[in-house]
Amino acid sequence: MKALKSLLTLALSATVITAAVAQKEATKMVGGAAMYPSKNIVANAVNSADHTTLVAAVKAAGLVETLQSAGPFTVFAPTNAAFDKLPAGTVATLLKPENKGTLTAVLTYHVVAGKYDAKSILKLIKDGKGKATLKTVQGGTLTATTDGKTVMLQDEKGGMSTVTIADVFQSNGVIHVIDSVVLPK
Repeated sequence: MKALKSLLTLALSATVITAAVAQKEATKMVGGAAMYPSKNIVANAVNSADHTTLVAAVKAAGLVETLQSAGPFTVFAPTNAAFDKLPAGTVATLLKPENKGTLTAVLTYHVVAGKYDAKSILKLIKDGKGKATLKTVQGGTLTATTDGKTVMLQDEKGGMSTVTIADVFQSNGVIHVIDSVVLPK
């Protein structure tokens, strides 16, 4: 009985400590959920109501383990509304097992190796005299520019996306929420 009481006390203490640490973390709200810097990209993204399509796509492409790894990664994360802007049926087609290669290419086009917060991206844009070229994990490039203080991304097809929430820090990188899906050539 004494051992059980000690175990329960230890478990309660661990819960209180975990809750206290979580309260001290500088979180950002994305999709109605707090994003914790101590959690990895996937552990946070699954809680965002605005990113259910992205999470389903990451699972279908088999990229969960990669995005849970040490990284660091910079992820430009399209919202559900961003996916909704694609032509009707595009997402359903991409999620089919036979299109896993194409889906993987689209998703990895949204990922840059390294941790680029907004300040770093803005410096790259300034150093590039108004433009910064970001090499994606997929192998293509995204061109970052600004419209006032807003960071814009142009994909290889000329499509534009706006960063709507910047600097959502993760244990293995940073997420920037975007309002349109960017597409490789």
